[in-house]
Amino acid sequence: MLLPFTLMTGLFIVFHGDRILGSISLYYHSRMRNVFVGALCAIALFLFFYRGYDNWKKINWDMWLTNVGGFFALGIAFFPTALEKPGSWLSSVHFICAAAFFLLFAFYSIFVFTKKGDDPTRHKLIRNKIYVICGLVMIAALLAIFLYVTFFLTGSPANSLIFWGETVALIAFGISWLTKGGSIYADPVEE
Repeated sequence: MLLPFTLMTGLFIVFHGDRILGSISLYYHSRMRNVFVGALCAIALFLFFYRGYDNWKKINWDMWLTNVGGFFALGIAFFPTALEKPGSWLSSVHFICAAAFFLLFAFYSIFVFTKKGDDPTRHKLIRNKIYVICGLVMIAALLAIFLYVTFFLTGSPANSLIFWGETVALIAFGISWLTKGGSIYADPVEE
């Protein structure tokens, strides 16, 4: 959740940047490159080692989905977006990995986190609403980015709409993940 703010603040404070870059991925082409790539590699590593909560019909879907998400995170890191030629093959791979990463975790939030047990608590039902809202916010942010890129992108370096759309999507997933982990709206502990 803090990655976009870390990149933005680091560029401003440490390297005296003068603006927010157009997307989170453009920080690859800044002096914050190592933070960007390092954070994505750390995220990928975490996703590879995450095992999830349970097995669905003998297949651990939590593990498989997070492993795929880890590969997409590595794709985002090691196939950088193009600075000037958005049609390059590197940029295409980057875009596919980024879109797939966000869509996978929107799916994860909406369909995996909301699995109900035999007797879901009132808190679990409320958490399920949080998961669905977060997933839908992620999809809406991606849709807004897609519409902007398709119909309104001007190429102005001062425009940071994509950066903020990605940031909203990351925050939404972060809230969903923290809710699943029990940091937000956990079941009350019985004494």
